[in-house]
Amino acid sequence: MGIDDQTAVESGLSIPTINLFPTQSRRPTTNRTNGGDSALARAPSAPLRGATFGEPPPESLALGFKIRIRHFTWTWFAMTMATGGLANVIYSVPFRFRGLYTIGLLFFLLNLVLFIFNCVMISFRFWYYPATFKTSFLHPTESLFIPAFVISIGTIIINITEYGLEGHKTGQWLHTTMTVMYWIFCAIAVGFSAGIYLILWSTQTFTISQMTPIWIFPAYPLLVVGPHAGVLASKTTANRALDIIIGGFIIQGIGFMVTLMIYSAFIYRLMTQKLPRESLRPGMFISVGPSGFTIAAIINMAETLPKVIPKDFMGNGELCGMVTMIVGNWVGIWLWGLALWFFMVSVGAHWSCIGPGKMNFAMTWYSFVFPNTALVTATFAVAKALNNQPIRILGCVMTCLLILTWIFVSGMMIRAVLTKQILWPQKQEDRDEGGWKTTVAQGENRVEKRLRRRDGSEPPLYDLEMGHDSDSMADVPPHTPANVDDMAL
Repeated sequence: MGIDDQTAVESGLSIPTINLFPTQSRRPTTNRTNGGDSALARAPSAPLRGATFGEPPPESLALGFKIRIRHFTWTWFAMTMATGGLANVIYSVPFRFRGLYTIGLLFFLLNLVLFIFNCVMISFRFWYYPATFKTSFLHPTESLFIPAFVISIGTIIINITEYGLEGHKTGQWLHTTMTVMYWIFCAIAVGFSAGIYLILWSTQTFTISQMTPIWIFPAYPLLVVGPHAGVLASKTTANRALDIIIGGFIIQGIGFMVTLMIYSAFIYRLMTQKLPRESLRPGMFISVGPSGFTIAAIINMAETLPKVIPKDFMGNGELCGMVTMIVGNWVGIWLWGLALWFFMVSVGAHWSCIGPGKMNFAMTWYSFVFPNTALVTATFAVAKALNNQPIRILGCVMTCLLILTWIFVSGMMIRAVLTKQILWPQKQEDRDEGGWKTTVAQGENRVEKRLRRRDGSEPPLYDLEMGHDSDSMADVPPHTPANVDDMAL
């Protein structure tokens, strides 16, 4: 029994029995005619090979681009979240030197390239396998990572505000554009977060034993609104800045309070079920992010408010601005302790994972980076509020360690692609698990689906991982191509 099967049993989920080597007779495959255009082969009803809890194909097998791209999941946008977060951290470093702006700008531009790459690749996946778009919203694990796409957009917008508006060299047009983009992203963040949670609550059933901080992830788009508001308000006109700050406080409050309530479920899970298994522990760092982002948001917005607040705001604008700044600083310091505590718990949880073979790479390893970028920017914000030099130095040390971590994780990601730990059947977040059952239609590519609809035929007996009809593979083990030439695509 594999790890995912064992987890499903412990969670009380039923696991269907799959006959991986059906032996009943099959009708011959329809021959190709007219230059290769043919009807799809049909076969008697039989268990689907590899449909549920399928074993991954042997790593010695050479799978082509069209097969591997089917497993390009939303978790790849964790890479762009982390890279954009690093650009944000570098911008926040208080000790400026010649070339630091250029280093941050390079990370920002690299993030743009990586974001475009991810969009192209996941578009290929949905183009070749249209059914995977819908199932990505319904899968119990992959659906939790869809917000990574929205968060990546949020980090890009923040980086444009930081590096594009620096020194007011770009003109008023970019200030206006970023203000409009800020409000558009606010609407997207609120609607998307609520929508993802509604989909999860309508289609999924989770138990407390399955709980990880990943449940917080759909609220993350809300958590990057406040930090953006703090940066944008300091670079725009006073009348716009006040509205931006008020909107930032409201949406940041929604995000933090939602995550705070989910925190309680995570603590309860740790008290009753122990730590998550090793492969899921990188996600524990996600618990650092909500406090970290809120600290940076509150302190930066509170610092800007006295400079832009009208004199008659709430009766006494000057007093209101000063009180807000003082309260914001103390609340930020208070939450900084909470962020540090979750960080130490997350680091300690990985002590038993040290060693070869303890943890296979997954794109969730970028959780070592992105949530901790929030902790570093929060550290710089606290240092600024207290005017404390040792805390600034601590933040710089954390920045260096974070860059090294990003380099390590990115290197491991490239290695994992080459060694077939990711972009491989049953090894990404779209794998069969916890009672999730992949259907025949989800394994069809666009051409096969069009041919079946044209002929009015029933779905073929289908090898879901290989993308071939099983009549042509009657005597071939699962996950083995019927024709080596077919796998070159």
